[in-house]
Amino acid sequence: MANCGAPPPPPKPGTNKSGRTVMCVKFQKELPGLDAPPWPGELGQRIFEHVSVDAWKLWEERMKMILNEYRLMPWQKEAQDLVAKHMEDFFFGEGAALPPGYVPQQSK
Repeated sequence: MANCGAPPPPPKPGTNKSGRTVMCVKFQKELPGLDAPPWPGELGQRIFEHVSVDAWKLWEERMKMILNEYRLMPWQKEAQDLVAKHMEDFFFGEGAALPPGYVPQQSK
């Protein structure tokens, strides 16, 4: 009864339940895409259209490092602006594509 008529929650960023694919700007090949824009605005839409789930997972690790390194509070506007700038560079900046044959480090 608690969930009576409530809409389903939006998809979590970093998932691909839809089966859609994108030409990933990071890996330079066709890969499963995100289910929804992971960030608001035009940047989020560009990421949705051109970034794979795998590339987004790489970004999430980088973002954690940035938040910790700069001691950012994610709810602050200044922190969000800095994260957005780094995100733009990570996906669309000069040298954003990974080297050919790159293999991500395996989690322990």
